Amino acid sequence: MNEHHRSDSDIMDNKEAPKPPTLFTVREVADFLRVHQRTAYRLITGGSIKAIKIGSQWRVPEHDLMEFIESGWKAAASKDKNDAKPDQFKLPLD
Repeated sequence: MNEHHRSDSDIMDNKEAPKPPTLFTVREVADFLRVHQRTAYRLITGGSIKAIKIGSQWRVPEHDLMEFIESGWKAAASKDKNDAKPDQFKLPLD
């Protein structure tokens, strides 16, 4: 078979072909993060979660969703190191 004329079945059978990334919908992102859909939509459109727009719909690659979560863990860990004590408010005693 000519290497330049491969059929779709030849491409699908190729174990060396790169696997397409898993893409999540806004609803799936919201479910995964256990937040409201509007919150997920704002995170996506605001650029906090990297996403691509296909037509009129947003899709989030799995890698980018995991990266968003990891960055949240790292931010929380660095905040804990910087803030040895939790914020406390002192009430007036008089």
